[in-house]
Amino acid sequence: MLAIRLPKELEERIANLAKITGRTKTYYAKEAILNHIDNMEDVYLGQKRLEDIRAGKSKTIPIEQVMEEYGMES
Repeated sequence: MLAIRLPKELEERIANLAKITGRTKTYYAKEAILNHIDNMEDVYLGQKRLEDIRAGKSKTIPIEQVMEEYGMES
């Protein structure tokens, strides 16, 4: 279960879309999340990884090493 507060304008837009299409507001909120969660994970997890690398908490591996390890041509 998830409860969120939306700006009034966005709430009205979702309500209008739901009314016009005969679907629920929940349907559109869920669709929006499903369509954007992958991108959000990529961005925020990527930022966290970069912070860890810069802080010395994680290390990088040269692409050549990865390609060799997995038998890929460069």
